[in-house]
Amino acid sequence: MIRYALRCTSDHDFDSWFASAEAYERLATAGGLSCPVCGSGDVAKAVMAPQVSGGGGRIAEHPLARLRRKIEAEADYVGDRFATEARAIHDGDAPGRPIWGEARPEDARALAEDGIAVAPLPFAHRSKAN
Repeated sequence: MIRYALRCTSDHDFDSWFASAEAYERLATAGGLSCPVCGSGDVAKAVMAPQVSGGGGRIAEHPLARLRRKIEAEADYVGDRFATEARAIHDGDAPGRPIWGEARPEDARALAEDGIAVAPLPFAHRSKAN
């Protein structure tokens, strides 16, 4: 497995794991990469800096940790009501706002087929006790 830092043309940075460098190249060549923020398919490798210990031996914060913190701070967690709530927002039956939660694969697929933007998150919900 190999992790690459990626960036879309709108300057959204994100990381993704690939089985190999060749797997990344195949996906990139086939247009199989997209930005999880804006959906752009114009994605390329970004400059990567190694994670090194700084003062006190602390490792730099992982980009997924930053993403998780941002989502938890700025979006409403709607749990297993995600598909229903996303559709209601899209249809104008609920106030527009960023949400996150869980959806069955077939429900997420149906949302995407209906033009409702969804993206899988690289982490699961953690309870307040965690």
